[in-house]
Amino acid sequence: MLRSVNEPVVPRPSQFQTDSFQRSLAQWNRERLIPRLPNDDWQRELERDMRMERLQRAFLEELRAEVAEMTAAVPTDAEQFVGWFEALKIAGPGQGDPLFPWLAENANRDQLRWFFEQEAAGEAGFDDLVAMTQVKLPVGPKLELARNYWDEMGRGARAGMHGPMLDELVDTLEVQPTIETTVWESLALANVMTAMATRRDYAWHSVGALGVIELTAPGRSALVAKGLRRIGLSNRERRYFDLHAVLDVKHSESWNKEALLPAVAEDPARATAIAEGALMRLLCGARCFARYRTHFWG
Repeated sequence: MLRSVNEPVVPRPSQFQTDSFQRSLAQWNRERLIPRLPNDDWQRELERDMRMERLQRAFLEELRAEVAEMTAAVPTDAEQFVGWFEALKIAGPGQGDPLFPWLAENANRDQLRWFFEQEAAGEAGFDDLVAMTQVKLPVGPKLELARNYWDEMGRGARAGMHGPMLDELVDTLEVQPTIETTVWESLALANVMTAMATRRDYAWHSVGALGVIELTAPGRSALVAKGLRRIGLSNRERRYFDLHAVLDVKHSESWNKEALLPAVAEDPARATAIAEGALMRLLCGARCFARYRTHFWG
């Protein structure tokens, strides 16, 4: 049974649902993933990494426990599972949130800037997440993730790369996304996506989480683009959201058919992991939306 979109997403008391923890985890993710040269103090770095790995895993396990009831009856037949997965577009946590129609119709420029600053700071980089997730996947899902990655990379043309499009919007809106000024809910969203993509025992969770982004993002992207158009941004300036409002519909159809369907057909046990990953991502997103509404509306 899926959570109603009208049911409040209230965080449980937790050491992980705090500014301090999520900022520490976000900083660690940034430092460990950026290309760098070998560190002479590698033993101390390794000790820190082991400590953060334990905390990261505990954070993931807490989220898994939160969605356990919603995944208890997930079908393991491949066709039925894809049908269940596609229903998340309507019935999943955070879907139909009133934040996005408000952004489209009512938010002023400063409010849209704050929203985008939070989203940009919490952006984990879809292209990198796909690249890390596809390592050693079976051929069918691996090919679908490769096709998705190639689109994210502008099919080899810098002008078409999605990441730089997002960076251009950061410059246009003159925002300065930082870990220190971002709410923990947005950081948690990026942190959980990064954790699933970088941990091989959560690879199928990542496939579910990435797939549910493609499934649910188009409607939200279209509403954000409408708000940006309303405050005067040009076609070029808002193209990141305009593009995802259309392209992700096709991405989702292909992801479900070429990645999810064969993955579950090959091993039905993957259905639960994929479902957990999707719901963990949606739950974190719903908490973001609720926090943003609190900021805007009190």
